[in-house]
Amino acid sequence: MASTYTPLGVELMATGENAGTWGTKTNTGLQILEQISGGYVSIALNTTGATTLAVSDGAATDGNQVAHRCMTFTAALAGNVTVTIPLDVQQLYVIKNSTTNSYSVEFKYVSGSGGSVTWASGDRGTKIVYATANDGTNPDIIDATTDFATAASTTTFTNKTLTAPKFADGGFIADAGGDETLVFGEVSTPVNELKITNAATGSGPIISSVSTSSTDTNIDINVTPAGTGNVNLSADAVQIGDNDANATLTTQGTGDLILNTNNGTNAGDITLLDGANGNIEFTNNGTGVVKFNDAAYYPEANLTFDATQDWDVQASPVAKVTLTDNVTFDAPSNPTTGQFISILCIQDNTGSRTIAWNAVFEFAAETAPTATTTGDQADLFSFRYNGAKWLSVGTTLDLTVA
Repeated sequence: MASTYTPLGVELMATGENAGTWGTKTNTGLQILEQISGGYVSIALNTTGATTLAVSDGAATDGNQVAHRCMTFTAALAGNVTVTIPLDVQQLYVIKNSTTNSYSVEFKYVSGSGGSVTWASGDRGTKIVYATANDGTNPDIIDATTDFATAASTTTFTNKTLTAPKFADGGFIADAGGDETLVFGEVSTPVNELKITNAATGSGPIISSVSTSSTDTNIDINVTPAGTGNVNLSADAVQIGDNDANATLTTQGTGDLILNTNNGTNAGDITLLDGANGNIEFTNNGTGVVKFNDAAYYPEANLTFDATQDWDVQASPVAKVTLTDNVTFDAPSNPTTGQFISILCIQDNTGSRTIAWNAVFEFAAETAPTATTTGDQADLFSFRYNGAKWLSVGTTLDLTVA
């Protein structure tokens, strides 16, 4: 009886044959088994059409292509190609597609309509596949690569825990279409990080800054749009502040802080001007007005008496002073054209204190009213500034204020 061969070319010797050659043939068989378990071969494919992988019975050579576990396909393709194996081959293959030009490579059985594995046009990856020979008519070749994560694979992970995945500078997480969704950047010595924490029912998820540094304790979170892009918060209300702490809304640097609506369209502005002595300006749109639905007032300041009375009308436009001696009001400091001010002058319990005025104060007929001199009584004086003079707009004398 003559020897027979397995689908991968291993010789099965019959009883009583091959006298004197058993050692050689056994060694050849072992070498073929070595190829089957992990041998490598590079195979130049036909540039168009089909390439049939060869079986060389009883030969431990590169020519016994199907017996090699690891393969590399090469060729400068001129069209889509197929690579076929015999119907009875069962083997696990690790195959790298190193062909060039943008054409597909399909790995399949020589006949039948069973499953096959295809490298799409431009795919130069490595695949792990197994040939089942599970059906003599329509055997399957199955892509096992989808069950493993490789450098070139597009693997879907479900319910996997990632403890420390690494992204190169500019690396990204993509959407289902492969488009960049979240891009990661790095600096040379990173210590401050962004942490995202989920939340239970009734609470919102948290984005926070954390640090591995022992010295960094107050860490900003920077949101930087590209160019003149904006940061848009799509919420009915935006809350700021750390729980019950005071909150500050400010600019970064020397810019003014401007509040308006609808990106400034048909809206007035509230502008906090940057700089020493900066104004807070209300600019209405069209015929709009500044409307106060509740009382708007200047707190009454209590001036420290001075015989030549100082009065900072920017800090204290509404003020009172108790007269403990005769007084002359100096020109007020820090005035603003168009400003209204008032001062309540209260006689101490002794009374008889006289009031005189700097020439910057202008009264009707250039005659100042004579102050009340009764102890504990008061006089109220109001003025409007025209840029040069404080014009009297009203005086009420002999008021009881206690």
